[in-house]
Amino acid sequence: MSLVIAAPKPVLLPVTGTADLFPVRRVYCVGRNYAAHAREMGFDPDRDPPFYFCKPADAVMPVAEGAVLDLPYPSLTANYHYEAELVVAIGTGGANIPVEQALDHVWGYAVGLDMTRRDLQIGMREKGRPWEIGKAFDSSAPIGPLHPAGTVDGMAEAGIWLTVNDTRKQDSNVSHLIWSVPETIADLSRYFRLEPGDLIYTGTPEGVGAVVAGDLIVVGVDGLGTISARVVTR
Repeated sequence: MSLVIAAPKPVLLPVTGTADLFPVRRVYCVGRNYAAHAREMGFDPDRDPPFYFCKPADAVMPVAEGAVLDLPYPSLTANYHYEAELVVAIGTGGANIPVEQALDHVWGYAVGLDMTRRDLQIGMREKGRPWEIGKAFDSSAPIGPLHPAGTVDGMAEAGIWLTVNDTRKQDSNVSHLIWSVPETIADLSRYFRLEPGDLIYTGTPEGVGAVVAGDLIVVGVDGLGTISARVVTR
């Protein structure tokens, strides 16, 4: 038996300080998980149950330490937004995971970007349609090297920030998540069986905005370093 077409290349993330690689299975994203961001998007930030959307694994763009990613400006949008995120990598699978055991399933953490075609997302939202064309497009999920969970402390209260051309645009703290990392893992595992290789983009704080070709985006999470991406013309 042979493959009738070439198998897609796996998406592999570097592990900081090593030559090891982490294979990506699925990418889950939490919507409106910081109260101030919910407000700036015109929504009530009360603790309603979290909601999720997905990106394809091949939307993930690994960013090496010290490198600047060329991030192509996507098609069919005039309102291309950055969203700084803490990303959680799952190392142990499970369904219906108790909150108290949720962090036992975490392999590591990374700095990420949830890039968004905001005009297309809002257009779909207003029609009651799925967000995929606004969220799940090519190159929409840049991510830095993974840091094993045992090598970092204080992720529950880590600062998270983003600059565009050296101007601070987002500046918050992971402690401001409406649904914490353990709560998110526990809730998400009620809907999907989480498996090793899954990534969870945990949400973005307030201050999202548009970028254009030539802009330099730098994102940081305390304890995880930074990633850099320059928007380029496709």
